[in-house]
Amino acid sequence: MKIIGPELDCETECEAILRSLPQWFGLEESLKMYVRDSRSLPTFAAKTSAGIAGFITLQQHFPAAWEVHCIAVSAHERGKGVGTILLSHTETWLAEQGVRFLQVKTIAASSPDPHYSATRAFYLNRGYIPVEEFPLLWSPTNPALLLIKAIDQCGR
Repeated sequence: MKIIGPELDCETECEAILRSLPQWFGLEESLKMYVRDSRSLPTFAAKTSAGIAGFITLQQHFPAAWEVHCIAVSAHERGKGVGTILLSHTETWLAEQGVRFLQVKTIAASSPDPHYSATRAFYLNRGYIPVEEFPLLWSPTNPALLLIKAIDQCGR
């Protein structure tokens, strides 16, 4: 597996990956936004001999604080460590540029959606700390949870 990026032209592959995950990316408007953003925002992809297995798109809020805007691994590649490799590569790349914190938002535990329980566990197992829940950021049925990780060399 090879990590490519941060500038990519793989919208078609990113869209196929997102469409393979309707439990997480079932809103068409959001899916299309993530596809567009994969071209305009820094994006890394995990490339295998079969093609793109997953991708991560980043957004800079401040020089020292970035966000995981979108991360997705193709349904048939899930559970093989692709997401971990993408996230680890991203953290290293950002830390080398002096970034201190990486944040991510996902659906909070107050939502009964079982798919997001696995998503939260993914981040918690990789050192992300829950910071705040925003009950109405996205919608009353999709409460947001903000998680953050110190990624600078001192915090590693």
